[in-house]
Amino acid sequence: MILVLIPDTRTESSEYKQLMAHLANFPNISTRIHSEIGAEHTLTEVYLIGNTNALSIEEMRSLPCVDRVVRISEDYRVLGRHKNDDRPTHFDYNGVRFGQDTLNVFAGLCAVDTLEHVEAMMKTLRGLGQSCTRMGAYKPRTSPYSFQGHGKNCLPYVFDLAGKYDIKVIAMEITHESHLEEIREALHQTGGATGVMLQIGTRNTQNFELLKIVGRQQEFPVLIKRGFGITLDESLNAAEYLASEGNRKVIFALRGMKTNMGDPHRNFVDFAHVPVVKRLTRMPVCIDPSHSVGTRACSPDGIFDVMHVTAQGVIAGANMVLVDFHPAPCKALVDGPQAMLFKELPYFLEDVQIAREAYLQRVTLTEQYKVANPE
Repeated sequence: MILVLIPDTRTESSEYKQLMAHLANFPNISTRIHSEIGAEHTLTEVYLIGNTNALSIEEMRSLPCVDRVVRISEDYRVLGRHKNDDRPTHFDYNGVRFGQDTLNVFAGLCAVDTLEHVEAMMKTLRGLGQSCTRMGAYKPRTSPYSFQGHGKNCLPYVFDLAGKYDIKVIAMEITHESHLEEIREALHQTGGATGVMLQIGTRNTQNFELLKIVGRQQEFPVLIKRGFGITLDESLNAAEYLASEGNRKVIFALRGMKTNMGDPHRNFVDFAHVPVVKRLTRMPVCIDPSHSVGTRACSPDGIFDVMHVTAQGVIAGANMVLVDFHPAPCKALVDGPQAMLFKELPYFLEDVQIAREAYLQRVTLTEQYKVANPE
């Protein structure tokens, strides 16, 4: 059970202390407090952990400071979408809104290779009015002999250039807890030039200790990818690890499932799960068409497979697109064959907008149908 407190409830207030004293009398039930500090208000939720079936919602609602009561009925206690649960499905970070009703495109370099390529990418994004990108500094690879990324050495110039071109958020994968401090240090060194969305890659989706560490910090939002060869439920529980430790600014990414059933694509595209994740949880949903398809192949209509599957995800309601671009894919140090060219970015963005408008039209049609055909 979740007790949603009246906005701006102060923990030092007598009402709050009275509430917590009352809850402490419940046998075999512990409490966990979560506070979200927004631009205008601070929202506090009290999680009652244990057998709460006997607790009356009406009684809980009458307690001091309590605004709403949510009875948890699903496995995903923090991130889940529970019955009569109208808590927000969005969050704001560094001036950018992320929610189940928004769409943000993160086009960029799968792996940072040269300063020149980073600046060219940032400049292209700025010219097209984009404020987000992806930049890989730490790259986990299948082979120990493959390029592992420039790591902390590239962070200062990546962040500096992001500030120069007004890029608000960079999605960046981390593979070790030490990367958190390296990112913090580089952001401090560059005067907080940009914001970073930490990315948990598919290989680390079940690295539970890393998930706990990343979840304990609330400075950076987190993008977590569906794991290799595991069920959707297992991957959603991995996201719950982050939230259960305190960080609820979590986006769930679908990046295709590793199986030869998807051949000749790199992975089996799983974007039909976009509405499923939005139905089961309150997380915004990201799609990664580049790693799903893995090539620059085109269909007979001349449209890239990457763009076809992007449209599939967006028209199903995706809220974020993570996609690879590079000025010279043949020279890219990581995943060059799947990268699109900078000159193709305007074309890609316009195609995404067509799919987004189609999704919104479908939502409007559904609302009209419900009005015309009430139950």
